[in-house]
Amino acid sequence: MAHPAIPVSILALSAAAVLADLPDAAGAQVAQVTIHERITIRVPRMSPAPLQRVVAPRRDWKEHKGPKCLPMGAIAAAAIAVPAAVDLLLVDGRWVRARLEGDCRSADFYAGLYIRPGPDGQLCADRDAIRIRSGAKCQVDTFKLLTPRG
Repeated sequence: MAHPAIPVSILALSAAAVLADLPDAAGAQVAQVTIHERITIRVPRMSPAPLQRVVAPRRDWKEHKGPKCLPMGAIAAAAIAVPAAVDLLLVDGRWVRARLEGDCRSADFYAGLYIRPGPDGQLCADRDAIRIRSGAKCQVDTFKLLTPRG
């Protein structure tokens, strides 16, 4: 895949060549184009039926200290189980609860959520936010590893 800056540099060179060939280039204006990349990943909220096939739905999880950051490639889906938190299903079958800061309500994530990873490609607590479709965002306070009680 070509580097995204190549078309812009070709455009800039082409514009400079055209302006140089104009007989009256003294009155011409030149503009610069800057492109910033932005990646947003949409994580679908799973309905209870697919969750039952992955793991029995539980509301009695035991929370343990979780990681500081999660690689974006490790997140498979999300579920809403408790207020002010979003449960994330990882590709290896583990569950991690993202506790949200402030007055964020997990019910706002009913239609799915958006995650913009940091420059390192990870979702980190006390750094990154989870966004909802309306545009609002909630900072991730901590991650808690979930294990079945019992």
